[in-house]
Amino acid sequence: MSLCKDCIKGVRHEGTPEGKLEEIAGVRSYVSTPSGDYPKDKVVLFLADVFGIDLINNQLLVDGFAANNNVKTIAPDYLNGDAFPPDALKDGGINPAITGAARDHLTTWRDRHGANQTRPPLDKVISALKAEGVTSIGATGYCFGARYVFDLAFDKVTSVSVVTHPSLLQNPIDLEKYRDQAKAPLLINSCTVDTSFPHEAQAKANEILGTFEPGYRQVYFGGCTHGFAVRGDLNDPKVKAGKEGAFKSAVEWFGLYL
Repeated sequence: MSLCKDCIKGVRHEGTPEGKLEEIAGVRSYVSTPSGDYPKDKVVLFLADVFGIDLINNQLLVDGFAANNNVKTIAPDYLNGDAFPPDALKDGGINPAITGAARDHLTTWRDRHGANQTRPPLDKVISALKAEGVTSIGATGYCFGARYVFDLAFDKVTSVSVVTHPSLLQNPIDLEKYRDQAKAPLLINSCTVDTSFPHEAQAKANEILGTFEPGYRQVYFGGCTHGFAVRGDLNDPKVKAGKEGAFKSAVEWFGLYL
């Protein structure tokens, strides 16, 4: 159960974020609200990768979910202000001037971001949302964030789950636990090159969850590498199609079950 080198590689995307930074129960969060009327009892939680809520790529995805699902979408800073800096991404890789030996630091970064540090901010935000009348919560997690999508589903906190190129899952333990304990329909977006969720894990997920009654689907994106749906190089047609396809499948999943 570890992070991989592709967790800290990729390309910064261009665009103009439409959401805003807010404090929810004392937790800094990026919030995107639909422009028209929308259901006040539903929320999508966006659980970011190691680059957190300040990476423009993540903010644009949050905006996309809010606009396409017509549901308020919130990305809590569950990394406690200690994300990998957005400026770390350079030319599809790591900018050593910003991060130093980033790969060497990935393990120590992971040690600072265990469940004891990262779950409490999520619980604070969720409690605040429930106090405001939210009764249905969907969760979408990318890379590092996928771990928490599973954990929230285990605890019956969320109604719908989406994970995309997940990291930190124990195979087959977490897949079996999801089958036996969770109630939230699960979508997995997977890809060709992924040491965190390789082909064996992808096949095992289909084997274990193929008859999961609440709902299960896995969508595979060929020619893509771990991180493609957040930090992929959009100049590569296969990666661009994969990023757009993973987003589309997630939007449709929330549309079906949230």
